[in-house]
Amino acid sequence: MLQNLFLVEMHWQLLALLLLFYQTLILTVTARKQSESWRLECRSCLECSKENGCLRCPERLFLFLNRDGMSHHGSCLHSCPSGHFGLRGKDLNRCMKCKAPDCERCFNKDFCTKCNGGYLLFKGKCFKSCPEGTFPQSTDCVEGCVFRVVGVWGEWSLCQQNGLSCGVRWGQQSRTLELSSNTPEETEALCPPQTESRKCRMRKRCLKGTRKNERIQERRKAQKNLKLSPVTEPPWGM
Repeated sequence: MLQNLFLVEMHWQLLALLLLFYQTLILTVTARKQSESWRLECRSCLECSKENGCLRCPERLFLFLNRDGMSHHGSCLHSCPSGHFGLRGKDLNRCMKCKAPDCERCFNKDFCTKCNGGYLLFKGKCFKSCPEGTFPQSTDCVEGCVFRVVGVWGEWSLCQQNGLSCGVRWGQQSRTLELSSNTPEETEALCPPQTESRKCRMRKRCLKGTRKNERIQERRKAQKNLKLSPVTEPPWGM
């Protein structure tokens, strides 16, 4: 009976020793992994601590402080994470937090360049809906009209210079933007008629009588406009 009790006690002692060995082994492996992880994190740093991570970064990298309550952990990054922008300094480059509301990326603390999902960007600020006088286009609010979306350009006009279509080297031609028939009324109100012009090459030599006829037509047009203009009476009495 005593022998059996002795064997049971030895058995439990052996289990306790095995459990202690197993716990020690787990703690050792965990500590080794943490040590290796800390060393890997410090590989990109010029100065590093086990408690706070990177303290100083190489010249081209940004120091990002990931805050957790009262403590923080530093990392050296090639680009700053969402909600931050890179501020370069003489001695240290830092990742600074965007102060503009609902901003995902910013140029500086107050000027946003990309908004969070569901918000629209206009002049460095994020809006739930576009301000008056603008309308949404992709992730931005756009002033005026986005012509490449709501309209198509018409054909180029004849190449002319001072009413002549030949006899000089260069002339001008123009075309007008034509809004599509399904353009919303509010968009159409923001899209005034628009024209553009370009330089064009003309025929140096005119066909016989062409230039003379064009000059005659120009003279008649000018006379007609003169006749249609209202006659104003002189300020003194007749």
